[in-house]
Amino acid sequence: MTGSDVQMSPMSAVGLVAGREITTRVNSKAYRITTLVMVLIVVALALIFKFFNGGGSADATVGYVPAASQLAQPLSATAKSIGQTVATQQVADEKAGQEKLRDGSIDALLVQDAKRVHVQVKKDLDAKLKNTFTVLEGQLALNQQIESLGGDPAKVRQATAEATIDELPPLEKPYDYNGQQLVLGIIAGILIYLSLMLNGQSVAQGVVEEKTSRVVELLLSTIKPWQLMAGKVLGIGVVGLIQMLAIGVAGVAAGLGFGVLTISVNAAVGTVIWLIVWYLLGFFMYSIVFAALGALVSRQEDVGGATMPALMFVIAGYVVGISILPSNPGSPLAEVLSVIPVFAPTLMPMRLAMGGVPVWEAVLSVGLVVALIPALIWLAARIYRNAVMRTGAKVKLRDALRAA
Repeated sequence: MTGSDVQMSPMSAVGLVAGREITTRVNSKAYRITTLVMVLIVVALALIFKFFNGGGSADATVGYVPAASQLAQPLSATAKSIGQTVATQQVADEKAGQEKLRDGSIDALLVQDAKRVHVQVKKDLDAKLKNTFTVLEGQLALNQQIESLGGDPAKVRQATAEATIDELPPLEKPYDYNGQQLVLGIIAGILIYLSLMLNGQSVAQGVVEEKTSRVVELLLSTIKPWQLMAGKVLGIGVVGLIQMLAIGVAGVAAGLGFGVLTISVNAAVGTVIWLIVWYLLGFFMYSIVFAALGALVSRQEDVGGATMPALMFVIAGYVVGISILPSNPGSPLAEVLSVIPVFAPTLMPMRLAMGGVPVWEAVLSVGLVVALIPALIWLAARIYRNAVMRTGAKVKLRDALRAA
């Protein structure tokens, strides 16, 4: 029985090609090493964030002699009010405190009494800690003035603490996001951008490789061109999805496990889900185009030039996302572009991770991409069918489109 006599259903043919791509790529050492390295990178980043954030530890530690013990609680409260975390510990006497200064156990030492801030350091007083001490000294001076006028400093502090402003409803609904969501959004955009660039290019390079080696002639004697293209896109897409899942799950698990991510588990999982959804949508949309464009050339060195027009849209969406969204999450430009299919795969997941995206915008962006994919499949299949068997010089796009 010859290859042309083999009868195979369309789905079986697509599945056969996809299975071949999955097996070949997943079993490759390069793929496994790349995936492992990327997983280790996101775990390492979580550790770095934990290290630099101090894991919730104090910004400074201040010792105090027994005579200055009344300043311990006001010092911690003052530091907290200006965005610092200062830990305090009592020392037996001034000499013991100076020993702790020398060995680095404490950053500053309060001595003498609690009437004023008498502070001693090993060499230089940290600027932020000095600011805390200055604010505390101002409060002590104010208390003394209140007492001299016959008032009660405690009542004044209570009245000050309970004072609130009358905040009227905002003119527009505020965006619901925090700093960690901003970081997650940027990371999501970067991951999708890299996946589209790497896996999308792999589709085009695979097409050229088969075309150059004449493997495509053998395959097309058994299956149709669109089945070969669809199977290749599906197979590489699954391989990329496995990689994306590994990185996303490892990153969220490391962030939650190390205490770097303090947002809810639901929010973190939601980000990973949207990341996967938009990876799939973006990959299938662009990879279909990359496969068609790859069929136009016969040399690996020409792949970059052939796919560059499509890559420019991926790059443009990514650049807009990382340059505008961190400083202006409500940017009208980013909002409009994130709904347009060619920019949505990199922009919309960033906005969704940051929060504040209306449900209708998210649904519309997904719907437009889903609606565009069948049209791209028809167009790409025509180009692929008419160009994949033609070797030598680059096939012009208009010739591939109008060829019989």
